[in-house]
Amino acid sequence: MEFDWDHGNREKCQKHGLSVAEIEYALINGARVAPDPMHSGKEQRFIAVSRAPDNRPVFVAFCWRGDRLRPISARYMHSREVARYENT
Repeated sequence: MEFDWDHGNREKCQKHGLSVAEIEYALINGARVAPDPMHSGKEQRFIAVSRAPDNRPVFVAFCWRGDRLRPISARYMHSREVARYENT
């Protein structure tokens, strides 16, 4: 899988404490993916919940640009989100 990184999305994703490597790991290793119609405008967006290499739950918003996955935003999940994620 190829990723589409540039200054804009790299900086936005990293401001919440996740590195590029952690985000890519989370998306490649067992992510649960769902469409995000509420935030889809010009392009279809998706959300993914997964785990970082240290096993902390993460949330990633992304889209596809051709055959490349472009992360839009990424953060560690809040405790309520973790509880909901683990119960499903």
